[in-house]
Amino acid sequence: MNFFEEWVELDLNPVISFSSSGKLLFSNHEAQFLFNRIKQKELFDLTLKYAPKTFGVETTYIDLSIENYTFYAITVKYDNEDEIHMKLYKSAMVKKDSQLSTKNTNITNIFTLVDLAISSKKIKSKSKFLKNYDPSIPEFKINAKEFIKTLNLIYDAFIDSEILTTSVILKIGEYIKIDGKKYSIISVEISSSNEIDLDSFNYEDENASFILTILKDRISIDLPLITK
Repeated sequence: MNFFEEWVELDLNPVISFSSSGKLLFSNHEAQFLFNRIKQKELFDLTLKYAPKTFGVETTYIDLSIENYTFYAITVKYDNEDEIHMKLYKSAMVKKDSQLSTKNTNITNIFTLVDLAISSKKIKSKSKFLKNYDPSIPEFKINAKEFIKTLNLIYDAFIDSEILTTSVILKIGEYIKIDGKKYSIISVEISSSNEIDLDSFNYEDENASFILTILKDRISIDLPLITK
């Protein structure tokens, strides 16, 4: 891998190349996280929508929200009819001035907690459990009791899933604001290979230490990265 290839791979914005038929030719590391949330065809259609009318490159400023992502611009480039390339520019987004509780939180290894929940559910479930962990995430403050309780409820809601993927990632460019201070976000996302009826899933806790987001085939837990 040369310098420029490595530079693109390390870019904090999604960079993707498609063939003329929509086949994925290249995606950097950040784009791979995006594919966990958005179908490939949707991104290909987005690329075509903002492509220049003739060969060349065009950057368009947009206000685009896709699930938990917010983008402020897109660049599309193509020099021939065989390949087309795009780059999305992520907004640095503060989720909200949150009233999240930091009570009963202790420095904890999040992977240990997730593995514990998965191990207990594997015994009763026919689902195949997959894991996608970012090993660079340090130990940080978590209300372990509340977190495990919520994970168990989520896995119970996905009991009919064929494949369950649990991702633990650091959200680049997004923050949770607590008492005026910004904290990076660690997101734990549980997604199903097939659509699940989540209308009956309901978790409310006035003293919650995280933000819960429920979508049609996945649920995510966003936690503030507080290390001391």
